[in-house]
Amino acid sequence: MAGLEQRIAQGRGDEAADLVLRGGRVFDLVTGALLEGDVAICGDTIVGVFDRYEGRRILDVSGLVLVPGFIDTHLHIESSLVTPFEFDRCVTPRGVTTAICDPHEIANVIGAEGIRYFQEASRHSLMDIRVQLSSCVPSTHMETAGAALSAEDLAELMGHPSGIGLAEFMNYPGVIHRDPEAMKKLRLFEGGHVDGHCPLLSGRDLNAYVAAGIRTEHEATSAPEALEKLRKGMRVLIREGSVSKDLRALQPLLDERTSPYMCLCTDDRNPLDIAEHGHLDYMIRTLIALGTPPLAAYRAASLSAAEAFGLGDRGMIAPGKRADIVAVDSLEGCHAAMVLAGGVVVDDAAFAARGTVAPVGRQSVRAPRVVAESFRSTGNREETDVIGIREGQILTDHLHERIEIRDGDKAPDPARDLVRIAVVERHGRNGNIATGFVKGFGLTAGAIASTVCHDHHNIACVGVSYGDMAVAANRLGEIEGGFVVVRDGEVLAELALPVAGLMSLSPFEEVRDRLVELRAAARGLGVSLEEPFLQLAFLALPVIPSLKITDRGMVDVLRFEIIPG
Repeated sequence: MAGLEQRIAQGRGDEAADLVLRGGRVFDLVTGALLEGDVAICGDTIVGVFDRYEGRRILDVSGLVLVPGFIDTHLHIESSLVTPFEFDRCVTPRGVTTAICDPHEIANVIGAEGIRYFQEASRHSLMDIRVQLSSCVPSTHMETAGAALSAEDLAELMGHPSGIGLAEFMNYPGVIHRDPEAMKKLRLFEGGHVDGHCPLLSGRDLNAYVAAGIRTEHEATSAPEALEKLRKGMRVLIREGSVSKDLRALQPLLDERTSPYMCLCTDDRNPLDIAEHGHLDYMIRTLIALGTPPLAAYRAASLSAAEAFGLGDRGMIAPGKRADIVAVDSLEGCHAAMVLAGGVVVDDAAFAARGTVAPVGRQSVRAPRVVAESFRSTGNREETDVIGIREGQILTDHLHERIEIRDGDKAPDPARDLVRIAVVERHGRNGNIATGFVKGFGLTAGAIASTVCHDHHNIACVGVSYGDMAVAANRLGEIEGGFVVVRDGEVLAELALPVAGLMSLSPFEEVRDRLVELRAAARGLGVSLEEPFLQLAFLALPVIPSLKITDRGMVDVLRFEIIPG
């Protein structure tokens, strides 16, 4: 980092700047003006704007618009299915220079070791990876995870340079009903930053939740829900992931008046969606295309995000701010022609010069071998609770269907789009297997299975054929986790995710290509969902209404209890 005197001297023009961007126009996030002039950079810091500067190195950005680097305010890097280093290489060239992550996916598998892995990785990435401490490992008492983190465990992880605060507090019933362990975690971060997670919470329950000092919310899925949360002092993070797509529902709220209190996030987004559509760049250009003023969209993507998370050193192209700069073709297009992260030009040479960290969480799939009979239903009532998928949301419906019992089993009925769903405990704790029904996949044959299964990350499997479900689940054990598509006993497509059963060791381009094959194979089984694998993963998350399934059974999320078999 350049010294204080050097930054002042270069800002005043008494000595040449380390780097000068010349020829572009700077987008002022205070007034919305496009302003001429050079941008002078000393080390990792902007020191001069709107003037003429000499530089030891000059980059011509003529015809481009310079905007502050984008900040993804809430995401799980594990959901990109690649390591933090490949995520960096995938996303930073699109203008994302800060990522505020919650590593609770890997923490649910291997505990504090997973968080320390992300903390160490943050020291080497080009983007600034900020690592929040995972608040709910496991997310509830109604699942079997690979690890558990107490308040005492979190205290030992505090103080790392990458830290901001406590990650999304998903156990909102634990907050509003003052669960002792929840209170210990909140007290540990009292007065600091705590991220929220309270889908559909309203009224006095929402008041109680916010009164706990929880500052952000990324689970709002409608404009009225988001507006109540804004009015109660929460910063609303508009989410557009691979499954949870809330941008169009919340876009009408984002204008120049509300933009200081709204931010952007992806939560869970995979390399195929990033390749086909983009990341925060996609969100920005989509918002503008839908009528959001460019000033509001770019504020939400940078300045508002920086202020919401206490990152006062970034969010504007202004003296004293971190040199996170994106040169885009136009405000409406938002296609990055050049990116600077901390004053470093993001290119192949910069990525090659990074350090690295050895992967963790190998051989983490310790599930029992299963057979076709493992997936028979044990229920004795024809009246059946069924998970109803809402495509584009992680909210589900609690449906009720009458399913005939034959030979002691309620079989899948693809003609009614009623297929078996199962969760198999894979951490070697108890070997639990729970089964149920789901509607919305469109599956007519075979099975698909995954170890990406929020948040406990057991094996989730859906199928029409019990035999194919067994082949798929057992194959996941052989490849250290991942995604598998099976038909007639044959594996049609797969993606190995050997890092905790969540992340690949391959380049993101290879992961993207395998996802194309998996999607095609799933469609060949009749699957109609655009993103079936992550949609499957969220069917096991018992903190998102209304009906979910874990290794312990079907969960009524609104009652926060397991439905008796």
